[in-house]
Amino acid sequence: MPIRPLLEWSARHGGALLAVGIFAGLLSPPVSAALRDVVTPVVASLMTLVLLRVDPAQVLAYLRRPLLVVALLAWILLACPVLAFAVAWVTGMDGPLGAALVIMATGCAATSSPAFARLVGLDGEVSLVVAVLSTLLVPFTAPPLALGLLGIDLAISIGALTGRLVLVVGLPLLLSVIIRRIVPPAALERWGRAVDGAVVLLVVLYGFGIMDGVLARLLASPGFVLGGVALAFGGSFALNAATALAFRPAGRRVALSAGLLSGNRNMALYFAVLPATTDPRILLFFALCQFPLFLSPFLLRPVYRRLRAEA
Repeated sequence: MPIRPLLEWSARHGGALLAVGIFAGLLSPPVSAALRDVVTPVVASLMTLVLLRVDPAQVLAYLRRPLLVVALLAWILLACPVLAFAVAWVTGMDGPLGAALVIMATGCAATSSPAFARLVGLDGEVSLVVAVLSTLLVPFTAPPLALGLLGIDLAISIGALTGRLVLVVGLPLLLSVIIRRIVPPAALERWGRAVDGAVVLLVVLYGFGIMDGVLARLLASPGFVLGGVALAFGGSFALNAATALAFRPAGRRVALSAGLLSGNRNMALYFAVLPATTDPRILLFFALCQFPLFLSPFLLRPVYRRLRAEA
């Protein structure tokens, strides 16, 4: 089968492929272990393709709306952790899952957010702006929130984060500019759906790598893992809904895109910076947060389609 029709097929069935992919990664421990070390290169490749599919003019247009961008960042990085802490306190979740929920809410928007927004028909441009800027800001917002709310020291290294940003944002930005200069715009447009399909396959590959070791933990502590999955879905969808409602005055498309950003957080950074003394159940919860992230395009796409039709 020629590569282009295959990639276009992947784009058409992206939500289902992501849903199947995360479970395939869970149930294939040897493959997940083999792909664990390719997660960062996959994320860099993913960002390159995402940058080829967003409209640079629209990205700049959002950057010229600083009040909207600042409001989105303040809500996602500051208000959401406080909301999560309030929910954990009111419901009595004072153990590792409660702490993990709050730390999850301090995280920056997932790198895959622009791709997922496009996949479900939402705004990939505002998703890109907020995902990149929230990643730049999270070292300054997450540590004081985690320390003040939970007494947990998130020692996020600015140097290490800068190196990661160069790899997963700077290099893809450079490559996308070079590709746009070499490849005619008509050709990029013609291959657009194929690029979307390649993004889906890269996210599936990322899902395999991030699932390394999760099956063993599921078999060892099924009750905790299933409870963690339920909390991950509850936290993700609750943040999504609360954010969409808060930004409804900005327009339905922006509000829904903001909700998707808020519900899908980048947990990979915390795996690298949390101290060795961190409760392993907190780290496990971060891995379980990948389930709502991967399944949200499949589960929420019909909802977004209906809401857009009503608008």
